[in-house]
Amino acid sequence: MAPEYFVSGMSSKKSDVFSFGVLVIEIVTGQKITSFCEENEGKDIYDLIYYVWRNWRAGTILNVVDPILRGGSSNEIKKCINIGLLCAQENKANRPTMEAVLLMLNSDTITLPIISPLGDYMNRSPKSDMSSSQERSSSHVIEIE
Repeated sequence: MAPEYFVSGMSSKKSDVFSFGVLVIEIVTGQKITSFCEENEGKDIYDLIYYVWRNWRAGTILNVVDPILRGGSSNEIKKCINIGLLCAQENKANRPTMEAVLLMLNSDTITLPIISPLGDYMNRSPKSDMSSSQERSSSHVIEIE
């Protein structure tokens, strides 16, 4: 459920984009967003989107991929995760339109936008100890060839 829908009960095209992003992440990871949780230092619980984001930021994104998909093209898998995270941005203004998503999915030459650092998804993500400039520099752009 998109954060703005959770707060206001109002749906929009950008809410649908959020849901699409979650679905893509669920498919690539083989995990349901509703049943995923990870303990960190025995106290904090993270959701699937934040877990994927942390691995993206750390450059270990292939660690989250469902083992069934690991034999496939790593570029295509990274592209799908990138698009899923773009769609699952907390701020709906940062999400692409579905038209842009289709363009990204169908193009082999488009440079995908940089993913903004994820927000505090319903108070489940930890407070960042990184400065915003460090977070921006740890985002990745994938150029599809």
